[in-house]
Amino acid sequence: MDCLFCKIVAGDIPCTKVYEDDMVLAFKDIDPKAPFHILIIPKNHIKSAAEINGENSEVVAHIFEIAAKIAKDENLEKGFRLVTNCGEDGGQTVSHLHFHMLAGRSLAWPPG
Repeated sequence: MDCLFCKIVAGDIPCTKVYEDDMVLAFKDIDPKAPFHILIIPKNHIKSAAEINGENSEVVAHIFEIAAKIAKDENLEKGFRLVTNCGEDGGQTVSHLHFHMLAGRSLAWPPG
């Protein structure tokens, strides 16, 4: 598979890990848009949020649980943003489901 994030999960491409368990990997974004910017990805390849179904949706709930844990561990008490882009028009640049977790500054809406 020629998926950047699958290669990171496999250890073929290095990353700065923030959290890892048997289902997900969280690592620092290489082009941060906030003082705290990580990606949380499922270890199993899911192309995007459009492919979430009854057989794989458990990982999304787990990602939100891990985001809450990371927020506590990183003292993000002022808040954070958790977002996923879906498809080309949605801004998705890597075809592997991933959630951006951003914090450390006031985040305007809509994002620019």
